[in-house]
Amino acid sequence: MNITESPVRARPTIDTDVLFSIHPELLNDSYVYVHAHMSEADQEMLIRIWRSTFLIDKSSGIKSTLVHAENITFAPVWTIVPKNFSYTFLLIFQALPKSCTVFDLVEQIAQPGGFFIPDIMRNKTDVYHLNLTF
Repeated sequence: MNITESPVRARPTIDTDVLFSIHPELLNDSYVYVHAHMSEADQEMLIRIWRSTFLIDKSSGIKSTLVHAENITFAPVWTIVPKNFSYTFLLIFQALPKSCTVFDLVEQIAQPGGFFIPDIMRNKTDVYHLNLTF
């Protein structure tokens, strides 16, 4: 082999049956993005999100776990929303089942006041903009 030649590299083969049997959740890189919009409130508010917040498929009951939140704190820390101020935060969840057409956003906590938004119609992009009222 002379210096200008390069060796041919074969692509490694991946046995997907083995991958699926080991960790099928790792093969799914899709996420669901929920942009929550709060309109101006006439008083200062405190909000937070619990890690026990899920998207729940209405037909199967399968839960998609919250994996990331932006512009809102995780409990027990509070986020202050000033009086007369519109506020937006983002929640990112694991993918919903492909068969899901309607789901609920549920914050499962042992006290009153958790987020609950029922009957969200699934769309092709899995990006949602929800208007929250308090």
